[in-house]
Amino acid sequence: MMLPEACVANILAFTSPADALSSSEVSSVFRLAGDSDFVWGKFLPFDYQNIISQSTDHHRSFSSKKEIYRCLCDSLLIDNARKLFKINKFSGKISYILSARDISITYSDHASYWSWSNVSDSRFSESAELITTDRLEIKGTIQTGVLSPNTKYGAYLIMKVTEGAYGLDLVPAETSVLKSKSGQNNKNTTYLCCLDEKKQQMKRLFYGNREERMAMTVETVVGDGKRREPKGRDDGWMEIELGEFETREGEDGEVMMSLTEVKGYQLKGGIVIDGIEVRPRDQDEYSIK
Repeated sequence: MMLPEACVANILAFTSPADALSSSEVSSVFRLAGDSDFVWGKFLPFDYQNIISQSTDHHRSFSSKKEIYRCLCDSLLIDNARKLFKINKFSGKISYILSARDISITYSDHASYWSWSNVSDSRFSESAELITTDRLEIKGTIQTGVLSPNTKYGAYLIMKVTEGAYGLDLVPAETSVLKSKSGQNNKNTTYLCCLDEKKQQMKRLFYGNREERMAMTVETVVGDGKRREPKGRDDGWMEIELGEFETREGEDGEVMMSLTEVKGYQLKGGIVIDGIEVRPRDQDEYSIK
């Protein structure tokens, strides 16, 4: 005997978006229940209407809550196109990318240090390219209340290294993710570019042991003793992990994320900053596209 559609919808509402999406294969009753506004209303972020109203596509109309859910999975530019919002298709968990304009970059308003331009594969209208500086400080903030509760998040600086980059691998930068309410502070170090053995040999010939002396100003060894450096993303950019934090039900506090390199005093240039991504650590998708 087949269960009534309303009963099936109640059951699906206590599962996951992935289960609801696959339920249509069971029977026509499951398909109708799995498409219902009742079910998809349970999976939408509580403030989804506010999110849509902030988007650059806020005049768009939707025929169902499932269609709204699919739209949020495709990502939305919000807050005057300074942020990108997305939910994971299978878990419904929330991710954000804060654009370069939405974070703090020291001296970014000085044309002799940073230049702003449209990068073809960027999600945003402007990215920041470092021309030269001896003081690199990048900071961003986000409220835990806009994220999914009871979730472990990672923060990642999205960046590229240009062909003419210099001074990025002499001294590791310091990364930090500080959760203000709990005082939880996740610190580490990372180099700003990947290791190039030929360049390293040339630098050792030119600088002698200066690199080793400079690196001693920063704690560089992590638990596994491996060198930390940028990793490739599916979207063609690279990312540097800044740290991690956890959200709790009913909690709303500020999380401060940063990357700084101010101890080496050497000039550096040639990195392009697209923003900071905040995404669940258990998210299968490696990047927002």
